[in-house]
Amino acid sequence: MVTYSNSILAWWRNYFSQLVIVHGVSDLRQIEIHRSEPLVPEPSAFEVEMATEKPKIHKSPGSDQIPGKLLKSGGRTIHSKIHKHINSTWNKQELPEE
Repeated sequence: MVTYSNSILAWWRNYFSQLVIVHGVSDLRQIEIHRSEPLVPEPSAFEVEMATEKPKIHKSPGSDQIPGKLLKSGGRTIHSKIHKHINSTWNKQELPEE
């Protein structure tokens, strides 16, 4: 069992070095860090439209207090506004307070 902090750090350094070598990198300084594209693309207008068509008309509103009937009857205008809001939130990577 490794109990000293220097020994623990050395153990982890060795462990991760071995992982990197397995993947064809012999020197950790050779690794370049690249910012990749998001794993999940931002929601499309079609996805938003499909989601706003799902709620039942005669059901109680959810925690957002928006009735399904309003979402369905809003048509293209409401779908566009919701899509714009969702993508804005998505790109900020921050949930609004409201």
